[in-house]
Parts: sequence; C-alpha cells; structure tokens
Amino acid sequence: MLTELTHMDRITQLQDEIEQVLASPRPGESLTTSALSKLLTIMSNSLVYLTSRSNFLQVNPAVPVTKSRNPEKYDVAEIFEGNKRELVIDLIAKAKQVEYLIQSLPQPEAEEEQAKRLQRLQEEMSVADAEYAGALKRTKSLHAQVSEVLKTVLSDNHGPVR
Repeated sequence: MLTELTHMDRITQLQDEIEQVLASPRPGESLTTSALSKLLTIMSNSLVYLTSRSNFLQVNPAVPVTKSRNPEKYDVAEIFEGNKRELVIDLIAKAKQVEYLIQSLPQPEAEEEQAKRLQRLQEEMSVADAEYAGALKRTKSLHAQVSEVLKTVLSDNHGPVR
C-alpha cells in the first residue's frame, strides 16, 4: 500500500510539472494536442525572441550584411547571450525534472497481475460490504430495543407514551 502511495505521489508530481508547462487543454482538445500546441507556442516564442532581438551578423565573409537594425530593436550582445543561456538552462532544467519523474514511475504491471489485484480488491470490498450490512442491521436492532426500553420505562413512571 505504501508503495502505491509513493507511486501516486510521483504521478501527481509529474502531472503538476506537465500542467505547469502545458496548461490545461481547451474544450474539445486532448492533453496530447494541448501539449503539442503549448510546446510549439514555446518554441515559436523562443524563435521570435531569437530572431527579433538580435542584430544581423555576417556569417560568411563572401556575403556582406546589407541590413541593420535600430539599436533600440535588439538586445546588446551580453544581454542577448545571457537571455539565451537562461532560456536554455530553464528548458533543460524543466526537461530533466520531467524526465526524472517519468523515469521514477513504476513499470506497468502485467494484465494478469492487475486482474488478480482487482479480484482481491473486489473480494475485500465484498467482505467490508457484508460487515457494514451486518453492523447496520445490528444498529437498527439495538435502536429498536432501546426505543422499546424507553417506552416501557416512560410508560411505567408517567403513564402510557403516545
């Protein structure tokens, strides 16, 4: 039982991490579709930042830079590199957290084991249900007995009870 709780804690942690990254799906959208949509949005926003906040650089000596941006439109190299590093570090950290949680999940049990476990749980539930029904019957019987005793005591001392 303790092992199952530990597994459930890991599953809950994984679900929390995924929800932080992916947000909840829109109505009519599966979690997978939402995840893909959110990841594409993150990637798109990263590309927009990388392309819009950087200055044009010459990558080939044979091809000159023919365009330049207004300095207010791009981040200076140190800030840009720092933001890029921070983005990469955050993405890697989140990916490692999710990967760790996935790796720590229990291996799925075989269908036969699941069927046996469900059968045992069903039997335990039947026993508990029978015990509950017996306790309820005994409670009703005791209630009836106490009611009769009270009626008898009250009718002996103060006349008949109506």
